[in-house]
Amino acid sequence: MKKTVLITGATSGFGEAIARLFSKNGCNVIITGRRLDRLQSLKNEINSQQSGKAHILCFDVRSNQDVLDAIESLDASWRKIDVLVNNAGLASGLDLVQNGNTEDWDKMIDTNVKGLLYVSKAVIPMMIEQGKGHIVNIGSTAGKEVYEKGNIYCASKHAVDAISKAMRIDLLQHGIKVTQIAPGAAETEFSIVRFHGDVERAKQAYSGYRPMDATDIAELVYYSTTLPAHLCINDLVVTSLGQANSFYINRSQE
Repeated sequence: MKKTVLITGATSGFGEAIARLFSKNGCNVIITGRRLDRLQSLKNEINSQQSGKAHILCFDVRSNQDVLDAIESLDASWRKIDVLVNNAGLASGLDLVQNGNTEDWDKMIDTNVKGLLYVSKAVIPMMIEQGKGHIVNIGSTAGKEVYEKGNIYCASKHAVDAISKAMRIDLLQHGIKVTQIAPGAAETEFSIVRFHGDVERAKQAYSGYRPMDATDIAELVYYSTTLPAHLCINDLVVTSLGQANSFYINRSQE
């Protein structure tokens, strides 16, 4: 039987690559995000080229009611969710805490923390009823350490780290796997969003070395969900060869 995989933030970056890889390997994917045009384009691509099929749920993870309405709208053929990938997340701004923009703070906390919780709470009862499931939370090396001007983004990803550990404990009795994958720098739309559309500044973040890309993370997500039933990767921290952690990057590789 084909697995059904729900992926948040599937309109770009990690989420889009994850949806493509799972569907390529015969899984049916529920792709979610705020940009309907991108979701429709990805659905058309998957349904015409891949062995798995795609279903769209267009909603903002920051709205608990929108999340509940979207999940409740799934018909029986899509409700047996085997894997939930909590990928939706962002950084917004890069400022000293005393200069921070509170709208940026709200956006990061509402998306990275509350959005993950809203979607998880909506999906977990289905997994409990099935007696199995796998939740993959996309964290960050920023959830393992703190760097200058990272303050609230780091705090939100530290929350993902703690929530992942707590989920693993709470869901242990139900046989539901919980994996956190914590990437370092990966070249996607991430820095463009962080710098509010400043493409040139975003490019500088990846200059001088080869960062990871979205397909690298997709491969890790897929691998973690294809292990034998009695195995679970609890926590996986990954960077490119040119990056030791959030502080040290070898930019002499050009």
